[in-house]
Amino acid sequence: MSQFSILSLIIFLPLAGAGFILLGNRGDEEVAARDARNVALWTSGITFILSLFLWYNFNTETAEFQFVEKAEWMPGLNISYHLGVDGISMLFVLLTTLLTPICVLASWRSITTHVKEYMIAFLIMETMMVGMFSALDLVVFYIFFEGVLIPMFLIIGVWGGGRRVYAAFKFFLYTLAGSVLMLLAILAMYFEAGTTDIPTLMAYNFPPDMQRWLWLAFFASFAVKVPMWPVHTWLPDAHVEAPTAGSVILAGVLLKFGGYGFLRFSLPMFASATVEFTPLIFTLSVIAVIYTSLVALAQEDMKKMIAYSSVAHMGFVTIGVFTLNIQGIEGAIYLMLSHGVVSAALFLIVGVVYDRTHSREISTYGGLVHRMPVYALAFMLFMLASVGLPGTGGFVGEFLVLVGIFQINTWVAALATTGIILGVTYMLYMYRRVIFGKLTKESLMKIADLEKREIVVFAPLVILVLWMGIYPSSFLDVMHVSVANLIEQFQTALAASENLALAGQ
Repeated sequence: MSQFSILSLIIFLPLAGAGFILLGNRGDEEVAARDARNVALWTSGITFILSLFLWYNFNTETAEFQFVEKAEWMPGLNISYHLGVDGISMLFVLLTTLLTPICVLASWRSITTHVKEYMIAFLIMETMMVGMFSALDLVVFYIFFEGVLIPMFLIIGVWGGGRRVYAAFKFFLYTLAGSVLMLLAILAMYFEAGTTDIPTLMAYNFPPDMQRWLWLAFFASFAVKVPMWPVHTWLPDAHVEAPTAGSVILAGVLLKFGGYGFLRFSLPMFASATVEFTPLIFTLSVIAVIYTSLVALAQEDMKKMIAYSSVAHMGFVTIGVFTLNIQGIEGAIYLMLSHGVVSAALFLIVGVVYDRTHSREISTYGGLVHRMPVYALAFMLFMLASVGLPGTGGFVGEFLVLVGIFQINTWVAALATTGIILGVTYMLYMYRRVIFGKLTKESLMKIADLEKREIVVFAPLVILVLWMGIYPSSFLDVMHVSVANLIEQFQTALAASENLALAGQ
């Protein structure tokens, strides 16, 4: 183990905070809830500060994994506790540690029952998410990957809306079903290569026939997590029924598991199968972009509209990942990061008015600009970032993805572009109906604008959206060498698979 195990500290500090809350005040319920909120906020805040240490000390000139920790765990099976981050995973660790304290703050007043358990669930989930992005062993990865399901299942099922139990079980069963196939693939890889070490497996040349089945097994898990059409139906239900902070972390981080998995496993380990199945990915992604955008246009529930828009945006991500060129892959990563911030902000925007009126229906509102000008301004920024306005992070990611896909398939690029047009349509339509017009509804006459706590929640997201749009190189420079190395690994693996196939003939 390294002398200063910074990654382990970032991963397990939230778990320690959860334990502290669990063993804390068991007397007065109000005091216990206050202590739980404070511990969760301080723990997640310190975790975010520690993750900034990774960014500050990250070497952007090497593609090697950094801050590596490795210790024997199950030596008889050649399975180790192996952690590390590169220019891709490090950015997702930062995204996770940023959104967690924001979720804690956003839940400060809206969650009033079982507050201790709620904060414990969020801190445990943060441990699992950071661990998943940092894992360099397949078994460690799988434990963290699946571990996220439990706290998220509880957050939806306990603190969600009227159909929370249905939505929680649907979320759990969909994601678990795909992950079982991935577990079988991990076992097959272990018996073939004799190791579960991810860097070693990246250099291992699996037989082409085996690659197909392994790729499909991993695809089953990652496609549900993205989620891709047609296995996306769990997402709108989960978003609608989840509490606001649950929707934030679900859209902001959990949807990125699938895209990250494709980059970490499918491309470098199963190169020949990736080429073979790329047309399938493009077909499903284009359907997702167009179909879910049209469905979003028909929604009257703001949360459900944003949920369907997330499926459309993630369709852009999968297109970018499988362009297999630098512009497309960097655009996909950038779009995932931008979407993580913007979608989180949009769900928080809905949560603000829901806390005041207990309604998510668009028809409930109208003319809010007259009573909530600061809210209207924040809403406008995040809405424009969602549709890819130049000067916001959404534009950079979508532009790079389109540049990447235009180089290899102009039809896919043209069809995907229609998703941007539809995105502008449904987001502007929602914004106009909620914010503009005359203030005629009696229930809105005394509605209050953003309070100080809510401004503190939105401020870092506003800064980040503009920062990503105006100065994208600060993020692209971090990932560039790692993406270039990923493409080199892919090309090397593809050449080795072709040579193996020729030798077999």
